[in-house]
Amino acid sequence: MKFFIDTANLDEIKEAYSMGMVDGVTTNPSLIAKEEGAFEEIIKEICDIVDGPVNAEVISTDTEGMLKEAHHLAKIRNNIVVKIPMTVDGLKATRTLTEEGIKTNVTLIFSPLQALMAAKAGATYVSPFVGRLDDLAQEGLVLVEQLVEIYSNYAYDTEIIVASVRNPVHVLDAAVIGADIATLPFAVLGKLAAHPLTDKGLKAFLDDWNKGKG
Repeated sequence: MKFFIDTANLDEIKEAYSMGMVDGVTTNPSLIAKEEGAFEEIIKEICDIVDGPVNAEVISTDTEGMLKEAHHLAKIRNNIVVKIPMTVDGLKATRTLTEEGIKTNVTLIFSPLQALMAAKAGATYVSPFVGRLDDLAQEGLVLVEQLVEIYSNYAYDTEIIVASVRNPVHVLDAAVIGADIATLPFAVLGKLAAHPLTDKGLKAFLDDWNKGKG
């Protein structure tokens, strides 16, 4: 499984990258708005750190506007992936961009039929939002399981990015199901490495060492 980090914070990206845990980055308008600096400059700086896909999202809601923004974004760096919302206009834009060779990530996926339509439109990636479904008492990982099966049935090349990840269990379940990618907030990434028995064992080793040297 590949890990993307879901942030626009350069310090978080650098720290995660130093661990060897960043295969790509996902951003969105909300994440960009939290950081200081112009949108395009932030995206450029992220691309300077990360070799893998860097997802930048359009804010237009009509096809023409999406395409205009997407063409601009794609010129920033050659590893840019354009995030497109899951709407009818978004599907039209996705199809056109795919035909032009521009990679896309259809985002805000909440149903298997939405993901099927995105794959048929040629999306490079789709982003099912598991945490937001869980918030509505629906099982977000069930959606991911359905997508893995559907894409396998019909040999779609579209990769599944498990998004809106809230905890390590989401990551574990997504990996067991066979999702291609999980995009994680920095805080969740740190939790993946933690376990109380690891801390306990390390403390015991150090205590024994200090006693022996005392």
